[in-house]
Amino acid sequence: MFDKIGQFIIDAADLLGGYPLFFLLIGGGLYLFLSSGAVSLRCLPAALAELKRKPTAENARNGQISSVQALASVVAATIGLGNIAGVAIALVIGGPGAIFWMWVSALVGMATKYHEGVLAIMYKGKDDAGRPQGGPMHIITQGLGPKWTPLAKFFAIAGLFGTMCIMNANQLTEAFMATFTTPEGIANNGFISTLGGYLGLENVRVYRLLFGCAIAAIVAVVILGGIKRIARVATIMVPFMVGLYFLMVLYIIITNISDVPAVFKSIFYEAFNLRAGFGALAGIALIGARRAALVNDAGIGTASIMHGASRNNEPVREGLIAMLGPSIDSGLVCTLTAVAILLCGNIDVEGVKGLEVAMQAFSNAIPAGDILLMCIVICFAMSSMFSYSFYGTTCANYLFGTRRGKYYAWAFLASLVVFAVVPIEAAVGACDLFYALMAIPTMIAVLLLSPKVRKATKDYFSKNEKNKN
Repeated sequence: MFDKIGQFIIDAADLLGGYPLFFLLIGGGLYLFLSSGAVSLRCLPAALAELKRKPTAENARNGQISSVQALASVVAATIGLGNIAGVAIALVIGGPGAIFWMWVSALVGMATKYHEGVLAIMYKGKDDAGRPQGGPMHIITQGLGPKWTPLAKFFAIAGLFGTMCIMNANQLTEAFMATFTTPEGIANNGFISTLGGYLGLENVRVYRLLFGCAIAAIVAVVILGGIKRIARVATIMVPFMVGLYFLMVLYIIITNISDVPAVFKSIFYEAFNLRAGFGALAGIALIGARRAALVNDAGIGTASIMHGASRNNEPVREGLIAMLGPSIDSGLVCTLTAVAILLCGNIDVEGVKGLEVAMQAFSNAIPAGDILLMCIVICFAMSSMFSYSFYGTTCANYLFGTRRGKYYAWAFLASLVVFAVVPIEAAVGACDLFYALMAIPTMIAVLLLSPKVRKATKDYFSKNEKNKN
């Protein structure tokens, strides 16, 4: 029965998360990029300048965290195992050319996230306890009107499942087992064998089950403290994990510097390799964009939930800060992963493999590289789980009210245990499926309200220009 359910999820994800998701996210993002006058390029200096702005200018009663904390929390969510396992999967399935399309997705994703950030503040709502809340639910109901409420609820229902860190729990478990255990060790472990016999499970599944319980216990310490604790942890973890990962990849590049030009040549060449046929080229682009959607979340709607909790009361300022997210995750971190794997790894493997490919590449390049990467993986995976729990809780609060919605955190913790056990193909399929379902209402709202974003942008920069003069 479980195999049939898993296959159904994979088939549904391939149908809905294939070309429909590609045209919705990349096509919609490209429209937003062009209609906004290439905002992700034109306003990048202004976005970087916003990071230096003192938080005293923000309205403390209008949110729960600062704009920078919101960005750190969003990046903590998006810089997850998708940046390692997702990139590896894209390389295995689509080859080096898929990375180019991840870059394209990052560029248009910045424009999409700019619009999401602006709308998150422009149409900020409140929960039934009076706390400021953001997200596609409030953007839809306030921006498009009450008659669009069914679409808002559709997003919230999809968000309950799409924010459960399906792939992160699965791939973190895989990485831990590959690094610290062997099949023989698990098979000969008396405690696991005894527990497996009692539960009627294979030893490997028992091991994954126990590790899933350990993940859930650690995550519970942070997420049960609410959004403020999540934001505080994120502002510490994000700079540390990105900095350490950068140093590791820099070492790989320096020690293999003669092969670096060939790596980038293969990325560009295979991205436009027409000899493989238009269908193959479109497939490579699709794979790159689809994996990028799981990495930067642009157009999925989750970022507007976090930025909606910001104390910022200026929509354009929040949009500028929000658009920096994809440049960090899909731009910087994914490129670091791709370069490391293409320099020292092997992408010619059978089946859908993600983290295993990346772990092998780092092990080949750095002494004890798999252990160091495991430390990074833990930071990446945990930080994602912290932020995603807030996304799901916000969706639950919208649907059921804060009194009932608070129990979602316990369902989220239980899901970490479940998805630590399921096969990777089903985990990736479920992740793709729910992301597609979240993207549909989000992009409909963002595209319909984009004229209001353009007007707010024009007014904001015109006002700033007058103040300078």
